[in-house]
Amino acid sequence: MEPFEVYAVRYARVDRRPQENFIAADPHDGPMSMDYFVWAVVGPQRSFIVDTGFNQVAATRRRREFLRCPTDGLSRLGIEAKGVADVVITHMHYDHVGNHDLFPQATFHLQDREMAFVTGRHMCHDYFRGGFDVDNVTGMVREVFRGRVQFHDGAAELAPGFSLHWVGGHTAGLQVARVWTRRGWLVLASDASHYYANMEQGRPFPFVYHLGDTLEAFGALRRLAASPRHIIPGHDPLVMARYPAPKPELQGIVARLDVEPKDA
Repeated sequence: MEPFEVYAVRYARVDRRPQENFIAADPHDGPMSMDYFVWAVVGPQRSFIVDTGFNQVAATRRRREFLRCPTDGLSRLGIEAKGVADVVITHMHYDHVGNHDLFPQATFHLQDREMAFVTGRHMCHDYFRGGFDVDNVTGMVREVFRGRVQFHDGAAELAPGFSLHWVGGHTAGLQVARVWTRRGWLVLASDASHYYANMEQGRPFPFVYHLGDTLEAFGALRRLAASPRHIIPGHDPLVMARYPAPKPELQGIVARLDVEPKDA
């Protein structure tokens, strides 16, 4: 089994407070910013993009600092969006499924439960639908009718050394990616754990569909990964601090994740 290279591509950020990032946070804690990523899983035979981020329009509407289009970060790795064959959508929140139209040749990999969730009765509630962009949802429905969505029900191996695993919790159909790398099994947690501290301290991110599944997902991440330090959270700025850029000019833009972290 050939190992994959794995990269985190940072494209946006926002300043936040701890009470926005943890259930029952201490309101006296200092500021805690959030980064936004897409991920590239690059193999000798087949490669995958994990999530597609959001665009400047969404950033302005939601008051996020937009650093670059995610496809620009990918192109700096030599990956052109128009030629990507496989895109994993971990879940359909606005910051994970925007820009899908920039991948015109891709098959999108999505959990059955996520599509049912975003087109069903839960979207009648402001609490749930606030994290979604209706144009992204209807856009993905159109991709279904174009034959470009591959649905999965639970775990699925897409290639030797690359598999998807439903964990739920944050949304009904949240899935994570397990990747074989030169340092062992790596897990791209996406929003199963926004920050290292969510899973390490057992304190979930406040926006949840099912709190019990969110807590159970922390254990699933540990079982899937070679060790806790092989789990990559979905939004933590520490990812950029712990992992090196693949080359100096990509410092602050791309981090290589299939190497040992600096705090190891």
